Amino acid sequence: MKWPIPRLKCRSLAPYSLGRPVVLAALVCLLLVEIVSAEDKALSLDEMRRAVADASNRASRWGGPESGPIGKQGMRVAVVCEDLRNGGVLGVARGIAEAAAEIGWKFQVFDARGHHEGRRQELTNALATNPDGMILVGSDAASLEPDLAAYVKRSIPIVGWHVGPTAGRLSGGAVAMNVSTDPLEVARVTAMAAIVDSHASGGMIIVNDSNFEIATAKANAMAEIIRQCRDCVLLEVRDLPISQSAHLMPEITKEWLAYYGKRWTHTLAINDIFFDYMAPELTKAGRDISLFSAGDGSSAAFLRIQAGIFQRGTVAEPLNLQGWQLVDELNRLLSRHPVSAYVMPAHLVTPEIIGLDG
Repeated sequence: MKWPIPRLKCRSLAPYSLGRPVVLAALVCLLLVEIVSAEDKALSLDEMRRAVADASNRASRWGGPESGPIGKQGMRVAVVCEDLRNGGVLGVARGIAEAAAEIGWKFQVFDARGHHEGRRQELTNALATNPDGMILVGSDAASLEPDLAAYVKRSIPIVGWHVGPTAGRLSGGAVAMNVSTDPLEVARVTAMAAIVDSHASGGMIIVNDSNFEIATAKANAMAEIIRQCRDCVLLEVRDLPISQSAHLMPEITKEWLAYYGKRWTHTLAINDIFFDYMAPELTKAGRDISLFSAGDGSSAAFLRIQAGIFQRGTVAEPLNLQGWQLVDELNRLLSRHPVSAYVMPAHLVTPEIIGLDG
């Protein structure tokens, strides 16, 4: 194994991902000294195989909350979505619609279409409807805190899906609950699956979108795992906005094919959507690059895995179910109850189990 050298960084108060950092107080920020040792970090290939196998097991029972307040009637809810072209966001929105109909809520969906100004405008439009509660789907909450302040001022409770790098109950911001799997667990499983698939000798590229804290946390965690693999090579970490993936991904794929050649064997991404626009170029080039996604388990990803075309795995999230959980968590807040703080475990879908989960 090879290990990253210790490094001194200035970081925010956001939870740190891997290793055992020693935190020193400072006036402006936290200085994190990452003391990385082989004992703390090393995983053998057999250990990775076991972890991947565990993540691919089917759940035997529901592990989430089984009680809560009775559904409040007549609530009006605004659902502000990052981009409904994203399969994960769309799947969650559909789950919200089902649950809202079941509980008797009226809801209105606002689509930001992946743009910063769109997010701000749609949050303003949503607030103008005087909602009882708001659900934020797929947007980075930290970057939107100034816009969410108006909701807090009017005591409008907010829950979110994939709104930050920490899953579960949130504090110190406008959003009370982030419904998500643990993004760092998702990232580690994805990276280990790619390493196992490559027999610990792959040439890896990671695709990130740094507009989102949750995405960057995943990308960093995947990179750390890959760097542990002695014979693996992390060729590149590319920062690419999800909203521009249809436009940029085809040309970037051609660039990688020309530059890296046969050294490039595996691609890991923070979302399946990048692969939608990579796969056609790989087909044209006749290259079988193995694709692994750290979320969210789109329909297109499942079809690629089922057909055995490029994609070997996705850490899929139960999108529809998470839409229902969002309504449940918001109902708890509207009923003046605490959120459940339940975090669903990471689940890896592979060709071996696609017939059971997909």
